[in-house]
Amino acid sequence: MQPLNPAGDIPDTGVPAHLAAHMTMDEQHDWHRDYLRRRAVTRRNILRGAAAAAAVAAVGGSPFGRRAYAEGAQLAVGGRHVGYGADAASQLRFSAQLSRRPDGAKVFLDHGPTPALGATAEAEVRNLVTQLPTADGGVLAAEQFYAHVPVDGLPARLPHYYRWRTSDGFTGDLRAAAPAMAGGRADVLPFRFTMMGDQGTDETPTQPADLVPGDYDDRYYKPDNDPTAPHATNVLRQIAACNPDFHILAGDIAYADPSGAGKQARFVPHGGELPSGFDKYNPYVWDVYLGAIEQSAAQTPWMFATGNHDMEAVYGNQGYGGHFARLDLPDSGPAGCPSAYTFTYGNVAVLSLDANDVSYEIKANTGYSNGAQTSWVERTLAAHRANPDIDFLVCFFHHCAYSTTDSHASDGGVRDAWVGLFDRYRVDLVLQGHNHVYERTDPLRGGTPTKVAADNSIVYPETDGTVYYTVGGGGRPRYGFQPGSPETFRGSEVADTAVPNSYVWTPDGTKQDEGAPWSRVRFRNYSFLRIDVRPGVFSSEMDVVAVDEYGGEFDRVTYRRAVTG
Repeated sequence: MQPLNPAGDIPDTGVPAHLAAHMTMDEQHDWHRDYLRRRAVTRRNILRGAAAAAAVAAVGGSPFGRRAYAEGAQLAVGGRHVGYGADAASQLRFSAQLSRRPDGAKVFLDHGPTPALGATAEAEVRNLVTQLPTADGGVLAAEQFYAHVPVDGLPARLPHYYRWRTSDGFTGDLRAAAPAMAGGRADVLPFRFTMMGDQGTDETPTQPADLVPGDYDDRYYKPDNDPTAPHATNVLRQIAACNPDFHILAGDIAYADPSGAGKQARFVPHGGELPSGFDKYNPYVWDVYLGAIEQSAAQTPWMFATGNHDMEAVYGNQGYGGHFARLDLPDSGPAGCPSAYTFTYGNVAVLSLDANDVSYEIKANTGYSNGAQTSWVERTLAAHRANPDIDFLVCFFHHCAYSTTDSHASDGGVRDAWVGLFDRYRVDLVLQGHNHVYERTDPLRGGTPTKVAADNSIVYPETDGTVYYTVGGGGRPRYGFQPGSPETFRGSEVADTAVPNSYVWTPDGTKQDEGAPWSRVRFRNYSFLRIDVRPGVFSSEMDVVAVDEYGGEFDRVTYRRAVTG
């Protein structure tokens, strides 16, 4: 019997491995609830505070000090991040993390169209409690607090200034974020966005005590990687330097459980002695992560899709319950699919999809929407393509429809659910994560290449087809390509880029061999996409540029569409 979940591909939240391999997310969450009903949890068992102090201090500007997490310390606000609401041109969602339990203190967002601010909103504080089985049969519990403020009615693209403040004396520094550009053709100007997936963090949490580098971070690298190089931080700095109007992340966000790192899957009881390292889910990794991305996300809207490592069974709602506390995702998608949504920026419509719902490889959440998400995808693509103010359609999600790595390759579930829709509605770009490499296809229709799209080529998506990108090099240890299939990118091209020995996951969870004549560019190191859009009167263009962790460009394609509106 094929497992629903291959070992190491979903977070280990304490469900015995032989059970978790054959359980859905909902079944794993039910197991947690049954386990907790039989074991009392007192406040004495709860780990106090957050774990971001050392990590965010490394990137500067954080109010979180070494004692900020102590019960008696001043309440502080950090890990700031902004995102779009359902109407991206008029709505921003401001979120942050609190350093400790508020204990009666209130949290406020001061905001306004100028640095003088002028308006104040009290934040909703969400308390996230995490309870995990320990190695001795008990429960280790943690609690975290997140502040959220929605701001609506904003003018498109103009900066909106803000600062966080608490009633007991904390005042944060001033930042500015901007909603999306409106979609009216006459008002659209050039803009930029960035994209990557599979990020994680280069820093180790401080909770539980005595963790060492390599526990819950990206530094457990394989022998061909430098374990001292901060790859996630390097990529993040390059993204921040690009000053994008928004950023999208195609799943596998924080990696609060580094499953597959080869360590013992166990937690210790509160106050117990830590073993030499372990893989089990640790919610405090999120504190480090939100602190690390703050240098960009505090002013640039970050928009997230969910990957297999984002299904956290310790929480409900298909394992996405923790995201409801930490993140604000636009409410513009199908009911019950929190990371499926759409927004528009100028002449580009973006769809975030939850590939966990359709995956043949990792099935913990396969089919959870009962087809509602795919029906919504079709309706939404049809509406966007019929809008004369929209030129380019961009879809992003985690599992890959087309990729050739030796770790995951291609997911037939994604192909069966959505590729036909991408063809029908002439989607321009499909941006994927999951495989920790960079790979780009030629333009495809019906899974077949229509032309060779070499570096610096021009693609006409209306007639040429959809191009699929795998951009999973955001910071996690990199994968390899199939044996005998070399990297091929600017300055290191090979004459024949086809891959004869790739595979695709089938409905029964097995691998089916296939050739991949569509694989055009393969790059094995850390990278992201910089996408520059130039709306036009007669035609619009979009440059998609692949950039490595040190700022070097190694692949570029221009997409051109005639304006028909």
